[in-house]
Order: sequence, then C-alpha cells, then structure tokens
Amino acid sequence: MKNKSHRSEYLLILKCPDKRGIVTAVAGTLADLDCNIEESSQFGDTETGHFFMRLKFSAPAETTIEKLREKFRPLARRYSMWWEMHPVSEKTRVLIMVSKQDHCLSDLLYRWRIGSLPVDITRVVSNHETCRKIVEREGLRYDCLPVSKDNRQEQEKALRKLIGEDQVDLVILARYMQILSARFANDFLGRIINIHHSFLPGFKGARPYHQAHARGVKIIGATAHYVTPELDEGPIIEQETERVTHNMSAKDLIIAGRDIERRVLARAIKYHIEHRILINENRTVVFQ
Repeated sequence: MKNKSHRSEYLLILKCPDKRGIVTAVAGTLADLDCNIEESSQFGDTETGHFFMRLKFSAPAETTIEKLREKFRPLARRYSMWWEMHPVSEKTRVLIMVSKQDHCLSDLLYRWRIGSLPVDITRVVSNHETCRKIVEREGLRYDCLPVSKDNRQEQEKALRKLIGEDQVDLVILARYMQILSARFANDFLGRIINIHHSFLPGFKGARPYHQAHARGVKIIGATAHYVTPELDEGPIIEQETERVTHNMSAKDLIIAGRDIERRVLARAIKYHIEHRILINENRTVVFQ
C-alpha cells in the first residue's frame, strides 16, 4: 500500500464516443505516472453512443496537476474526449442568488457553516433586500440588484461582472424568482443550478403547490436542474417526492415542499462540486 501522506488526490471526469479500450488506456496512462486509482465509475450509453467516466486517483506529491494534464492530453485527443481534472482539495467557488424566500438559502448557509457543504461562497445576490441580514450575519457579501422590465439587461451585465470578479465556478439559484436571459444561460451552460418548486414536468409557473392542491395530487416533489435557455427544461440532476393526503391544506403542501426543495438542492450541489455529474445531451449521468 502506497503511503498516502506523500501523495495527492485528484478527480478525473470524461466523456467521449464509446470505443473499446478506453478504460484500459486511461488506467495505463495513470499507471505510467505512478498513479493509483482509488475509485472508478463508468457508464456506456447505448442510445447516444457516448462513454462516461469518473476516477478518483492519487499521484506522487511531487507530480503537479499541470504534468498530469500534459501527459493525459494525447490520450484525450486520441479518443476525442471532453475531460476535466481537479485536485480533490479544490473548493468550488459559488455565487448564490435568492429572491424573498430564504428556506433554501438558510439551509445552504447552515451546511456551509458546519462544513458539510465544502464550497467558497463568494457572495449572495438578490433582487430584494429581504435576506441581507441572514447573509451578512455569516460574514458574507450581499449585493442587491433589483430587476424590472426596464433594467433587466443592465442588471444582468452587473451580475456578469460580479461573476467574473469573483472567478465563480457555479451559480446557485436558491429560489431566485427571475428568469435569466437565453444568452446568459447559454454562456454559463452547465454552471447554473436551479431548484424548481415542483416535480418536473408538470405544474409549471406560479403557485405550483396551489395548482397541485386544486388537482388533489397524492405526491409532491422538487427538481434540481441545470439552467438552459428553455425555461425549466434543463438537464435534471436530482428529484425527490413525498406522499400527501386529502386532509393536507395548500399551506401544508408548501411546508412539505420547502423541506424537499432544501434536500434536493443540497444533494444536487454536492454532486456537482464532487464532479459526479456529466451532461448527456438533455439528461445527466450522476455517479453516486
């Protein structure tokens, strides 16, 4: 067994056209660098013809990530791979967006504070002042960018500037109730996670729990997905449902639904920051 104290840990994720020999080639390349594979997950999609892989491996401490990436590039070109390699210790830099409802925001701040959500929160952005005290109490920056039909482009430009200044890796929409432009969604494709307040598809638009209550549903849920130009149509990352009964009011559904939203969003973020998600056209491969 290699001494882990003298080794560094990395994560490799990749996707490419499915061919024979990919796993062997990847393992061989890492072995040539004296790397040790500690976890491995892979999936071949027979419908799309794509192969997906996530590896956790260790390398000698003196081997830099730049050297690892340099040695991996020829293999990636040979198999036409999209790939990323990250140190396990690297923290994702996130910017959280919220409107007035603070249940998802408060849950994320709590998980961040106790260390169960190991990210660097650069700031929180909102179109209202409602959550300022909650955020500043945690010692985080809070920027209020009110949005109207007249200043939408201007405020989105200001948001882009903040994302650039903070070198943000991931934007989290923790019940941010404004629609981002198609251009913005395209420019940050795969880097914006939204929590949708119902089980997609269905009950779209405003007051979803009231719609569900009016229809007498027996199951409610929440959906975390990547944002795309098509509203609420992005690749789904995580979902959860809960059974409800006829004697529950719309208020009861809201309370239950908000609990689900918190859990689903937290899990989706965890999968993303651990590099467990690979986008497969309009779907996702999530290695759990």
